[in-house]
Amino acid sequence: MLLDEPIAGMTRQERERTGELLHRLAGAHTIIITEHDMEFVREFARTVTVLHMGRVLREGPIDEIQRDPVVREVYLGRQKAAAGDAA
Repeated sequence: MLLDEPIAGMTRQERERTGELLHRLAGAHTIIITEHDMEFVREFARTVTVLHMGRVLREGPIDEIQRDPVVREVYLGRQKAAAGDAA
């Protein structure tokens, strides 16, 4: 199943129910979601794939992806990534 921004415009309760439903479906189906809401991704994603310029940049658990220096530089820029390291 391919979903593009499935939680756009949803309430908090609707987002949680959608995430729970996707987890139940994932046991028997492959689910690919394009999502920019990182809170939702952190809560429900098992594996995250980061694309950059049409290619896979990194893939793995969300914690690894968020700490990856290449991902941070590409998506946050060098200055913002460095500032985030100091925090």
